[in-house]
Amino acid sequence: MSHYKHHVFFCTNVRDDGREFCNQHDAQGLRDHAKGCIKKLGLNGPGQVRINNAGCMDRCSEGPVIAVYPDNVWYTYVDQKDIDEIIEEHLVNGRVVERLKI
Repeated sequence: MSHYKHHVFFCTNVRDDGREFCNQHDAQGLRDHAKGCIKKLGLNGPGQVRINNAGCMDRCSEGPVIAVYPDNVWYTYVDQKDIDEIIEEHLVNGRVVERLKI
């Protein structure tokens, strides 16, 4: 059994070689927003949800990415509304957000 019901990894990678990278889409800011939402909902901690930074997950060309484990679901997002939808639908209600899945 996993230590967390959901472990969410936000790629916050930065590159300096001209290639796309997740943090150019405010990945760190949106990760911070997600972490705050999870705390506000009382869903943080063992047995619940953990929000983490991740280095490059090698999918930056698909937009900013999030991986949710143990579900093995990968998402892309555009803005805070997308993050809120992932939290509400996937992390709270257990429904994959198909339109954001990659």
